[in-house]
Amino acid sequence: MNLERYSRQLLYPNIGVEGQQRLRAGKVVLIGCGALGTHIANALVRAGIGRLVIADRDAVELNNLHRLVLLDEDDVRLALPKAEAARRKLQTINSEVQVEAVVTDVHAGNIERLIAGSDLILDGTDNFETRYLINDAAIKHDIPWVYGACIASQGLVMPILPGDTPCLRCVFETMPPPGASPTCDTAGIISPVVQVVSALQVTEAIKILSGHREAVVRRLLSVEVWENAFRAFDVQSDRNSVDCPACKRGRFEFLSADAGSRWVTLCGRNAFQVRPAGDLQVDLEQLKSRLASVGKVTGSEFLLRFVAENCRITLFADGRAILYGAADEATAKSLYAKYVGL
Repeated sequence: MNLERYSRQLLYPNIGVEGQQRLRAGKVVLIGCGALGTHIANALVRAGIGRLVIADRDAVELNNLHRLVLLDEDDVRLALPKAEAARRKLQTINSEVQVEAVVTDVHAGNIERLIAGSDLILDGTDNFETRYLINDAAIKHDIPWVYGACIASQGLVMPILPGDTPCLRCVFETMPPPGASPTCDTAGIISPVVQVVSALQVTEAIKILSGHREAVVRRLLSVEVWENAFRAFDVQSDRNSVDCPACKRGRFEFLSADAGSRWVTLCGRNAFQVRPAGDLQVDLEQLKSRLASVGKVTGSEFLLRFVAENCRITLFADGRAILYGAADEATAKSLYAKYVGL
């Protein structure tokens, strides 16, 4: 490890050489590589963590670029998955850090394998179902994680230390029903709130990884950047007052679900994702030839893109597809069966 790279960070007394060595030994799993995820990954790699695993299910789109650091127009042109595009940039920023891109939809069937051996999980997701799944897996395997969310100009951050602080289900006992929460599509989002929330998440991550768990903020932090308002809610009592299924009873309902939802409405994109049952590896070149009759098919070694019946379809090597512009779930299912058929 080249300590000169981190010389300014080493001057901070709460890190120093010992803290930097602890960071270097840490393995972090980042779930989601969108707005929050790219900011988190950028800061962690520059801070000098040892290993970063980035799991994300999506590809880079032009409308991502106003808020996703690391990614650029070349990534759109090359049809790269977000995790792989981020990995390539991060390796040029700090070659000492081992960065692994996992292009997948994180679900009940693969999350435990994904987080095995990790010291920390960071939330870069955009939906409650995945967050509750992360919470179940983290509590079951005693792995700290940091919840983060933002929409419009507002954000929330909460570090979760299993056995010490309340977990996500202690504070938010039930998952909001579909349509109950605003999305980027309905409320929009500005990039400063992403930067603030991700900075708070990474700060808590550095505390945990560098051996300063006592300094972790044991509160739910709320930010409103437009009004420049910050609030901290004391939720520690929830750990004792709530009969939490995960913390108290060891009942991991989201983790024991039937490998997660195969059909998912994606946040703010008028799109559906379908994930086939089981683990697949699709021969994209072969499928590209088969789809030639549909029209122009573009893509990369990671994915294919084509338009069918006014629906824009992105197909990944693991058999997942994202269908943009499908009127409803039934239409998405029909198009997937017709053109992909896995």
